[in-house]
Amino acid sequence: MNKFSNSKVSRLSIVVLLLVSAMLLMVFPSFAAEGQVKNVILLIGDGMGFGPTQYARNILVGPEGRLTFEKFPYVGLVSTYSANQWVTDSAAAATAMATGYKTNNEMIGVKPDGTPVKTVLEAAQQAGKAVGLISTNTIYDATPAAFGAHFAARSGSDAIAAQLVDHQIDVLLGGGSDRFLPKGVGPGKRADGKNLVDEVKAAGYVYVTNRSELASAAGSKLLGLFNPSYMNYQNDRDEVNSQEPSLAEMTSKALEVLSKDKDGFFLMSEGARIDHMAHTAEVAGVVSEIKDFEAAVDVAVKFAASRKDTLVVVTADHDTMGLSVTEPFKPEVIRQVKASPEYMALQMKKDQDGVLTAESIKQVFADFAGITDLTDAEIVIVQGTSKAAPYKQGYEIGSIIAAHANVGAISSAIRAQGRTGGHSGNQVAIYASGPAGQAFAHVLDNTDIARILAQVMGLNL
Repeated sequence: MNKFSNSKVSRLSIVVLLLVSAMLLMVFPSFAAEGQVKNVILLIGDGMGFGPTQYARNILVGPEGRLTFEKFPYVGLVSTYSANQWVTDSAAAATAMATGYKTNNEMIGVKPDGTPVKTVLEAAQQAGKAVGLISTNTIYDATPAAFGAHFAARSGSDAIAAQLVDHQIDVLLGGGSDRFLPKGVGPGKRADGKNLVDEVKAAGYVYVTNRSELASAAGSKLLGLFNPSYMNYQNDRDEVNSQEPSLAEMTSKALEVLSKDKDGFFLMSEGARIDHMAHTAEVAGVVSEIKDFEAAVDVAVKFAASRKDTLVVVTADHDTMGLSVTEPFKPEVIRQVKASPEYMALQMKKDQDGVLTAESIKQVFADFAGITDLTDAEIVIVQGTSKAAPYKQGYEIGSIIAAHANVGAISSAIRAQGRTGGHSGNQVAIYASGPAGQAFAHVLDNTDIARILAQVMGLNL
């Protein structure tokens, strides 16, 4: 009896070991052949959690439709916590995706102790591949910075911009000309007197500042800075007569430039302002930014369609505001929104004491959001932001619009208590198409993204 039982236990142990081994291979997919991918296009929708994606699907293609990236054959889930918080910021999240290491919130390309760690972009560069970074944020902000720089604080904008230039990244496109120029030169804010634009031009880069210049740009090195700060929201571009390119246009040009390299390329393209709109809980803007992001994904898909060497991966760095589609949601409210909450804030007038006037608040909500029944309490909330930066005013304006539309979101009170301004620790989705795409079809940690990309590209990370 004991002998029989021991034999059964032994066989059972072997079976269990085999099952565990199989599960580990699924979680850490070594079956993705090393070096089988020549090119990687990684598209990051900043703050694009499940709620924003569902809103975008419902409004853009209907609940039975699918966004471009939702049609990818491989889909997984990603946990996003940072080394020191359940809820990550963009810096720690991007560092994890870029390096395979967790770090503390607000840190860029370094471990929690400040030790720099190699990024997948740098590994691709060392392998002779062309590399590029795109963002609708400033190009030195958290997400692109974590792939191309190393700094203990994401606020070190001057140092990060200088590192991006020093690292000779082939394509840099986005906002943020202020930290590439010295004080006294245009919108320049650099205190060290360096003119990074002149430096890159001397190094053979083509420098462009608007949509038409980008379209006609040629060469193997390209710097495009289309705004002194963030690039404009999609919903504001007509209002401000923007000459900025779309994310799709920037991605298309980057692929045109990078694909000339016979050794392949790595490109990270970020739809950054999805997150900024999500912070306000204003769904119309969120959907507009995702529409712009989806168009960039479509560019990547079409580029890769006729090739067998290009992997396209779409994901988010974290969820923002825990947006959810509620039963009493009123789409007719958001259909009337004509501009971002931040733009709306800039249209309001102040009295002699510097307080936003009730009359201008009512007028702006009526003109740009079609809301004519603001309560006295809502007016007081907006007036309470009178001395805040426009984007912070936008948080409260957006939340009021969201309340009128019955949008499910983290409350203003909870948002105000967190350092991230409303991020959540919810998982995000990851979508992959192309060779080795199956490696992402699992429950992953964000650190797995860098490791898988390095493995399938045959890089030494």
